[in-house]
Amino acid sequence: MNILNRLPLSVVLLFGILSISPALQADELQDATQLFKQGQHSQALNKVNSFLSGKPRDAQGRFLQGLIFTEQGKIPDAIKVFSSLTVDYPELPEPYNNLAVLYASQSQYDKAKSSLEMAIRTHPSYATAHENLGDIYAKMASQAYDRALQLDNTNTTTQTKLAMIQDLFTDKPRVRQGAVRNPALPSRPVAAAPVAIAKPVVNTAASAAPAQAPAASDKMLSVLNAVDAWAAAWSSKNVKKYLSHYASDFKTPDGESRSAWAASRKDRISRPKYIDVKVRNGTVDFTDDTHATVKFHQDYRASNFKASGSKTLLMVKSGGNWLIQEERTR
Repeated sequence: MNILNRLPLSVVLLFGILSISPALQADELQDATQLFKQGQHSQALNKVNSFLSGKPRDAQGRFLQGLIFTEQGKIPDAIKVFSSLTVDYPELPEPYNNLAVLYASQSQYDKAKSSLEMAIRTHPSYATAHENLGDIYAKMASQAYDRALQLDNTNTTTQTKLAMIQDLFTDKPRVRQGAVRNPALPSRPVAAAPVAIAKPVVNTAASAAPAQAPAASDKMLSVLNAVDAWAAAWSSKNVKKYLSHYASDFKTPDGESRSAWAASRKDRISRPKYIDVKVRNGTVDFTDDTHATVKFHQDYRASNFKASGSKTLLMVKSGGNWLIQEERTR
């Protein structure tokens, strides 16, 4: 038996224009991002390096620099960049995730596992890291099964287990939506697949926090974490937790009673065998300190049904938590 030769891990792509100094960001980092997307990596790196010469601690510029190094095959340089980001911005899970991808590409699975565990520790609802950690465990298991078969190639149980893991990764290409928590603005960009990190699929989105991030970024982060937790509860079919994300004055569809609406939601969530909800390309606007409007694209998949479209959540801060007052589908 051959062990798995591909481990589909996701490379999270952090892009966007920061909430401060938008003209500067548009002139430099956005240009670098476009060059990166066009495959002009040397030119993109020159622009990023120029930008970082004036703002050496900027998280977004450094993250893009790490991605460029990755595409250029400069893995040690990319590891150095993402490692430094985990030191300067330990609250961000994305650099840990990308470190794990790079370590996995070098078959350093213990380091990849540790990096993903750190990503999950900083953001427990970061679905991409959870899925990638499962892939790491599967890869490590396949190696153990392969070693067992080298010692006893007649063990049919081990052969079956190894075949199941191989089939898991080789049955069809796996391209996933990365559940990405951003430190400034929301985004759930398309993530890439192979461990070799060849040509990630890029979805431009708002992201990344500067060292001097204003208080507004913290407010946005609180709202985004609430949306992440809502989507995670929905995906895990945790009805009680899902319903807890709705305010007491939530405007129910068609004016039905809260109890009737809750019963309907419980039935719709409990019925499918599985549910997967992804949100991406979001924006947050504040009416005041306790009211916010979140707009994003939602991808919903359940057993035999899937839907995709734009959604708006009107949210209110109550008791220190951001709760949903109204849902609108566009």
